[in-house]
Amino acid sequence: MFGRKREDTAKEPEARASFFRRLGSRLNRGSAWLGLDLATLLGGRRVDSEILAELEARLLTADVGVEATEHILADLGTRVARQELADAGALSGALRTAVTEILEPCAQPLVIDPERRPFVILVVGVNGSGKTTTIGKIAQRLAQEGASVMLAAGDTFRAAAIEQLGVWAERTGSALIAQQAGADPGAVVFDAVQAARSRGIEVLLADTAGRLHSQSHLMEELKKVKRVIRRVDPTAPHEVLLVLDANQGQNALAQALQFHEAIGVTGLALTKLDGTAKGGIVVAIARKLRLPIRFVGVGEQAEDFGEFDAGAFAAALVEGAGAAGLAS
Repeated sequence: MFGRKREDTAKEPEARASFFRRLGSRLNRGSAWLGLDLATLLGGRRVDSEILAELEARLLTADVGVEATEHILADLGTRVARQELADAGALSGALRTAVTEILEPCAQPLVIDPERRPFVILVVGVNGSGKTTTIGKIAQRLAQEGASVMLAAGDTFRAAAIEQLGVWAERTGSALIAQQAGADPGAVVFDAVQAARSRGIEVLLADTAGRLHSQSHLMEELKKVKRVIRRVDPTAPHEVLLVLDANQGQNALAQALQFHEAIGVTGLALTKLDGTAKGGIVVAIARKLRLPIRFVGVGEQAEDFGEFDAGAFAAALVEGAGAAGLAS
């Protein structure tokens, strides 16, 4: 992502493999997911229209969404008509490929431009989506790669958010800019950009208060924060990262649409895929918005957070814990 040290590069494949094994074991746990044994679905029959109808129901139940489901089924239907999908293995492979093709254009890691100093990342999302924790995990990754990092406590509505960001700053060795609870968020972020510039900080991560996408007055405040940043650096923010709770299902898609329209989202981080989340929402969002997906999270620990990989995610979604080649 940024200035990675040589020894860290050597460890990366092992770390990625471990992360996607956890993803495969935690994604879509329960009965309503794609990873149920497709051989059981077929029951010894050849793949036919009835099987595809059942698969369609599974896709919709897994929050893949109508648009993406129709796209996937159209491709599979064509292949069934050609008698190319004779068994469960062929069907599973074709489904995995179809999902990967939807996700692949969105698998774009966050790249820090060293020419932009500070590189400003504005982190937004609804209440409880995991913004502050996501900021902490990104700061940790950057620090491990040798970057200097500053955190801006722009969520001034919750004293706990300021305290939480302070804990992450101490844990990651990041600088912290904060004011008292109730302060103007724009003023906090403005001070942070100026401070980061004067200190030569490489990356500034700015937290913001959680807000429902339907709260127009709060969305206007978010636009104001963005304008304030541009008073210091007309090119910033260089990334507007929207954090989405995957457990929100189709509502997460609605949130992404609203935030993107209001402020211009440039990247996504999808969290809480280890809960009751039906991870197909990632496919629905990719198909609808085609926004870069930077990160996915499957737990609270630092190692439960990683860069998005289309093929590995598709394998985990379709085949679950038994997926092979997750880190390929």
